[in-house]
Amino acid sequence: MDLFEYSRKIKLNKDAPLAERMRPRSLEEFIGQKEILGDGKLLYRAIETDKISSLILYGPPGTGKTTLALIIANTTSSHFEQINAVTSGISDIRRVIKEARERLAMYHKKTVLFIDEIHRFNKAQQDALLPSVEEGTIILIGATTENPYFEIISPLISRSRVFQFNYLTFDEVEKIIQNALRDKDRGLGNYKIKIDEGAITHIVNTSNGDARTALNALELAFLTTPEDKNGICHITLETAEESIQRKALIYDKNGDNHYDTISAFIKSMRGGDPDAALYWLAKMIYAGEDPLFIARRIVICASEDVGNADPNALNVAVSAAKAVEFIGMPEGKIPLAQAAIYVACAPKSNAAYKGIENALKDIKDSKLGEIPQHLINNNVKGTNGLEKSTEYKYPHDYEGSFVKQEYLPKSKKGKRFYYPTENGFEKIIKERLIKWHKSR
Repeated sequence: MDLFEYSRKIKLNKDAPLAERMRPRSLEEFIGQKEILGDGKLLYRAIETDKISSLILYGPPGTGKTTLALIIANTTSSHFEQINAVTSGISDIRRVIKEARERLAMYHKKTVLFIDEIHRFNKAQQDALLPSVEEGTIILIGATTENPYFEIISPLISRSRVFQFNYLTFDEVEKIIQNALRDKDRGLGNYKIKIDEGAITHIVNTSNGDARTALNALELAFLTTPEDKNGICHITLETAEESIQRKALIYDKNGDNHYDTISAFIKSMRGGDPDAALYWLAKMIYAGEDPLFIARRIVICASEDVGNADPNALNVAVSAAKAVEFIGMPEGKIPLAQAAIYVACAPKSNAAYKGIENALKDIKDSKLGEIPQHLINNNVKGTNGLEKSTEYKYPHDYEGSFVKQEYLPKSKKGKRFYYPTENGFEKIIKERLIKWHKSR
């Protein structure tokens, strides 16, 4: 690097966005991803001892994938190369591989190649990487926001360790903001800044676990807020709302409003009001609620409140949960809305919920009954060496695949736990049970 290049980089760093300037420079400064980067974890040890193998870093934007790659660049003894799949092509890949082979042959030095947005490479470009990764000429680090098992060729996946990054927690994003406010070398620590607690909370809540979004909002709020007569930059909630282009909602993920809102959402679905369900769903999405948390509540409601009145409700709810996990947000709001509307409009029955509660109560409060002999596995010998009872009647040998026999313990004969309603499909279930058992 010559003097002019050095001066350019110094100026670039000074003028770089706050999010870029505040990138952690070491594992000690890194915030978040404790599941894979906690002290003593495999990836932490591999980086610390400079023993990394090829890696695929997969997760949402602003969670530290590129930052971790740059930390590896600062700690590894290998040569570090970085390219972006959006702006690079196969000629860049061939150049890096050629130089890596020469470097290994002349200096016995390996090359770490970091490819950001690796899912943007097509199959041919990914295939070009394979031989050098396989032979160890290149240690690949790929970063992607897309599921690597769908976007990256299987041979590269099989030769790499995949580490999934999660959204940062509220506390982690707030810690990043506070660090930026205090840091005098790279952050805003040299300025007199007064920031309201509500402003910080709003930035944290609406950043959706994305550190870059949070720092960009903080920087914009600072740059657009004039100093008062005492030279203090006062960032208010209103300023924070403008900076992140979202208004503040009374919604604390750890507070009463969080539980009140999800309660209103569930009760709206249970009560058959799709419009109210959509309203509360929209509030949670806007406030940055975890979409999988919402999906889980819809699944529970589909089983607890709809049940066998419309068995397909559970299929729709589970499919929506899988879809959200697969496509992520913001598009995930569509299957969430579809499932919430379906559950809200479905006929309702809590008979399945009450049935298992009744059975559990009986197990808890009454003496446990013995399994009828004809239900015991007749292929297994008992402790006395005698064959177990073979009096079991196989239902498929009888008309309608039904035969009347006892399935409950003798002490529970005639006991009922499940009482189907007249609602939806459950009415058919009720009629079938009456036909089978006559007495119902």
